[in-house]
Amino acid sequence: MARGNTSLLFLILLLLPLFLELFQVQALVINYSTTDAEMERKALLEFKAGLGDPSGRLSSWVGGDSVFPLSGQISDSLLDLKYLNYLDLSSNELSGPIPDSIGNLDNLRYLDLSDNSISCSIPPSIERLLLLEELDLSHNIMNGTIPESIGQLKELHTLQLDWNPWTGAVSQIHFIGLTKLEHFSIYLSPATNNSLVFDTKSDWIPPFSLKVIKIGNCKLSSTFPAWLGTQKELYHIILRNIGISDAIPEWLWKLSPQLGWLDLSRNQLRGKLPTPLSFGTSHGWSMADLSSNRLEGPLPLWYNLTYLLLGNNLLSGPIPSNIGDLSSLRVLALFGNLLNGSIPSSLSKLQYSRIIDLSDNHLSGKIPYNWNDTKRLNILDLSKNRLDGEIPSSICSMHIIYLLSLSDNNLSGELYPSLLNCTGLNSLDLGNNRLSGEIPQWFGERMGLLTQLRLRGNMLTGNIPQQLCGLSDILILDLAHNNLSGSIPPCLGHLSALKFMALLDTPLDDLYADYYTERMDLVVKEKQMEFQRILSIVKLIDLSSNNLLGEIPHGITNLSTLGTLNLSRNQLTGEIPEDIGAMQGLETLDLSSNRLSGRIPLSMSSITSLSHLNLSHNLLSGPIPTTNQFRTFNDPSMYEGNQGLCGVPLSTQCSTPNEAHKDEGEENEDDEDGWKMSWFFTSMGLGFPVGFWAVCGTLALKNSWRHAYFQFVDEAKNRFYVLISINVTRFKRKMEINGGTHV
Repeated sequence: MARGNTSLLFLILLLLPLFLELFQVQALVINYSTTDAEMERKALLEFKAGLGDPSGRLSSWVGGDSVFPLSGQISDSLLDLKYLNYLDLSSNELSGPIPDSIGNLDNLRYLDLSDNSISCSIPPSIERLLLLEELDLSHNIMNGTIPESIGQLKELHTLQLDWNPWTGAVSQIHFIGLTKLEHFSIYLSPATNNSLVFDTKSDWIPPFSLKVIKIGNCKLSSTFPAWLGTQKELYHIILRNIGISDAIPEWLWKLSPQLGWLDLSRNQLRGKLPTPLSFGTSHGWSMADLSSNRLEGPLPLWYNLTYLLLGNNLLSGPIPSNIGDLSSLRVLALFGNLLNGSIPSSLSKLQYSRIIDLSDNHLSGKIPYNWNDTKRLNILDLSKNRLDGEIPSSICSMHIIYLLSLSDNNLSGELYPSLLNCTGLNSLDLGNNRLSGEIPQWFGERMGLLTQLRLRGNMLTGNIPQQLCGLSDILILDLAHNNLSGSIPPCLGHLSALKFMALLDTPLDDLYADYYTERMDLVVKEKQMEFQRILSIVKLIDLSSNNLLGEIPHGITNLSTLGTLNLSRNQLTGEIPEDIGAMQGLETLDLSSNRLSGRIPLSMSSITSLSHLNLSHNLLSGPIPTTNQFRTFNDPSMYEGNQGLCGVPLSTQCSTPNEAHKDEGEENEDDEDGWKMSWFFTSMGLGFPVGFWAVCGTLALKNSWRHAYFQFVDEAKNRFYVLISINVTRFKRKMEINGGTHV
C-alpha cells in the first residue's frame, strides 16, 4: 500500500510541471481574449478612422469579425497590434509611406502591401521584423534606395520588390543574412531606364539557395554572374533586359530538366542553342523566351514547352521537319530571324497551338494545305516571307482564327473560296501579294467581326462591293494600289465605328495576348509606317491608286472620328463636299491627282486636327482659305497643279488683293444674316401659338379661372362703360355752359 502511494506521489510530481504550464497558457489565452483583444479591436478601429473611405466600404466594420478592403493611408495605430503575425493589405488604394512603427510588429511573419500606391522608401525599422518570412512590396511607387538592413531578416524566404522606381545599387550586403531566401523578385518597369544596379563581387558566393529569381530592367552584369551558377535548385529564371552580352553558360542548360520558366529576352546574348532539350513539367505550363538577342545557328527542338519565343534573333537554316512533335506548344514565335526553306507540313499538327508567328523570315514555297488539326489556332502570321501559291481553304477550317496576316509574299489566286470559312476574323492582312479577281461580296456578310481589312498592293479588279458597308466595326479599310473601278459606295458613310468613339476588345485571351504584338504597315502622311502598340486606335480609309470614278460621296463626311482619308490617284470628279468640316477627327487628307473642281470648302478650315493636306493636281479654283489650320500649310506643293487656285502660299495672287478675305467675310456675313432672319421667323412662328395656348389653354382647362377671367372682363367692361358715360355727360354740360355765356 505504501509502495502504491509512493508511486502515485511520484506520478503527481512528474506531471505537475505540465499542469502548471497548461495553466499558464490558459491564463494567457484568457488574458488575451479579454484585455488584449479589446485593445487590438480599438487599435483596428483607430486604424480604420485614419483611412479615407469615399465609397463607404468600411461602413459596416465596427470591430466585429469581418474585415473589408482598405484604402487611404497606413496609420501608426498598427503599432498597437503587437500580436499581429499576418498582414495582407494588397490590391487596395493605400498611399503615403510605410510608417516607421511597422518595426514594432515583432511577431509579424507575413507582410503583403503589393498593388497599392505606397510611396517613399522602405523604413529602416524593417530590420526589427526578425520573424518575417514573406515580404511583398511590388507594384507601388516606392523610390529611393533599398536599405542594406533588409539583409538582417534571417527568416525571410520570399522577397518581392517588383515594379517600383528603385534607384541606387544592390550589393551582397543586402543578402548577407538571408540564408533562407528562396524567392527573389525585382522586376522593374521599363520606364525606370535600368536605374537600379547590381554591384556584387565576381567571387561572391550567396548564402541562399534560390528556386525563383526574377530580375528585369536593371543593370546586372555584362557577363553571366558567376554566383548564379551556384544556385542548383532554380526552376524559374527571369533575367530580362539586364545588359548581359555573353554566351549562355553550360551550367544553365544542365538545369533544363527542372526549369519550368526561362526568360533571357532583350539582352545581347550570342552563340548557338543546344538541341534537343527537355524542360521540366512539374510546375505547370513552361516557357522559354530568348527573343531579342543575337543568337545564331539552327532552330532548336525543345520539348515540353508551352511557349517557345525566339523572335528577333539571327537563327538560320530550315525549320526542322519534325517540329510538329512539339505537341505541347501553345505559342510558337520565330519572327524576325533568317530562317529559310519551306514551312514543314508537320506544323499543322500543333493541335493545341493558339499563336504561330513565322513572320519576317526568308521562308519560301507554298503554305501547307492541311490545317484541320489546329483546332484552337487564333493567330497565324506568315507575313514578310517569300511564300507563293494560293491560300489554302483549310486555313480557317475551325472558324475560330481571328487574325490572319499573309502580307508581303508572292501569293496568287482569288480570294474565293480560300477565305470562305474565315467567319471569325477580326483582322485580315493580305497586302502586297499578287492576288487577283474581285473582292467577294460576302466579305461584308460573313466577316461581320472585321476591324481591319488590308488588301492593298494586289491586282484586284471590279467594284468596291456595297456589302463592305456592313462591316460596322471596321477601323482600317486599305484597298489602295489595286485595279478597282466604279464609284465609291455612298454607304461608306454608315460605318458606325468611324462615326463614334469606341474601344473594341481583342478576342485573344489575356493568357496569350502578351506573347503576340499585332503589327501592320500603313501609309499615313505619305509615309509607310509600321504600327504596333497603337494599331487598335488607328482609323483609316485608303482607296488610293485605283481607277475609281464619280464624285466623293457626301455621306463620307459622317465619319467624324476617321483619322486618315486617302482618295488620291484616282479619277474622281465633282466638288469636295461642302460640309467636309464635319470630319473633326481628320489628321490626314489626301485628294491629290484626281479631277476635282470648284473651291476649297471654307468648312475645311474648322478641322483643327488636320496636320497633313494634299490637294495637288486637280482642277480646283478660287482662293485658298487663310484661317485656322491653313495658316500652317506653307508648302506650295500641296496645292500645285491647280491652275485656278490663288493666294498664300502660292505665288499666284488673287485678282483682288483681299479677295480671299472678302469672299470669306461676305460668306460669313451672309451666313450671319441668314442665321438672324431664320431665328426671327422661327420666333414669330413659335411665339403666337405659345402665347395663344398659354392663355386660352389655361382658361379651357380650369373652370374657376375661366369664370374669374370672364367676370373680370365683364367688370372691366362695365367700368369702362360708366367711365365713358360720365365723361360724355361732363363734356355736354360744359358745352352747354359755354354756349349760354356767348349768347
